[in-house]
Amino acid sequence: MSLSVRSITIDCPDPYSLAQWWCEVFGADPDPDDYPGDPAAICSLGEGRPRLLFERVPEAKSVKNRVHIDLQPDGGRDEEVDRLVRLGAALVADHRRPDGSGWVVLADPEGNEFCVERGAAES
Repeated sequence: MSLSVRSITIDCPDPYSLAQWWCEVFGADPDPDDYPGDPAAICSLGEGRPRLLFERVPEAKSVKNRVHIDLQPDGGRDEEVDRLVRLGAALVADHRRPDGSGWVVLADPEGNEFCVERGAAES
């Protein structure tokens, strides 16, 4: 038997807005079938990659995520962290080390944590 990851699903109060934000993060086109008020929305990351699926839930996020996304930029981590903060991410924790290793924990506009690791060019 073979399996693949089709979607990474994120519960949220406003699926459309959050999908739009993540599409901007990844430079992806929003799904043309999604509209404000939809109970679910998609950010497709491209052929052969899992999609981000956002589903409406009535309750707000209240505790730390049990699962989160780790991002590795092609370029520099610090530049990517700055870009994501300009897009509306919030700094949660900074685990960068003097030797350039480490990561930064950010939160999307609805408070879902994700990490930005050292960039591929920096490894």
